[in-house]
Amino acid sequence: MSRIGKLPVNLPAGVTVTVGKDNVVTVKGPKGELSQEINSDLKVSVEDGLLSVTRPSDDRIHRALHGLYRSLINNMVIGVSEGYRKELELVGVGYRASNAGQLLELSLGFTHNIHMMLPPEVKLETKSERNKNPLIILESCDKQLIGQICAKIRSFRKPEPYKGKGIRFVGEIIRRKSGKAAGK
Repeated sequence: MSRIGKLPVNLPAGVTVTVGKDNVVTVKGPKGELSQEINSDLKVSVEDGLLSVTRPSDDRIHRALHGLYRSLINNMVIGVSEGYRKELELVGVGYRASNAGQLLELSLGFTHNIHMMLPPEVKLETKSERNKNPLIILESCDKQLIGQICAKIRSFRKPEPYKGKGIRFVGEIIRRKSGKAAGK
């Protein structure tokens, strides 16, 4: 058995899971509603506040999909009950971030500002305090969507190893390199 796949998913209070036709699993909770289509070979059952995913055989493809879909459903349950939160900080002189609704405006040292429209499922907040790096705070119930948006924002100016400038997650450690060796 798959170590991940055989673990049951605990359903917190206020979270309901329904398995519709065409094997579409829908999870509803206080933070929102998510749905995921799963492979038709796998069976999803809900009993006494526990959700379990079972596979029909030990074929290689079934073993691979077993843990995958259990993890996806677990991420949906956590998302609709607690939500996901990511914080990005902008490290560099003159780097700024501001938002107007769902429109994120970044000033990252290029000749132009970068404008990025975020989907309505993601809650956006920016903080700029004196003598601190600007922060971009993203909240959503969809782990995949928030991760994809963070990766896109980070791709505008990745942290570089010499001075440490760029966009990075709060608490992320960047391995620093020494510059050129001193002259003769």
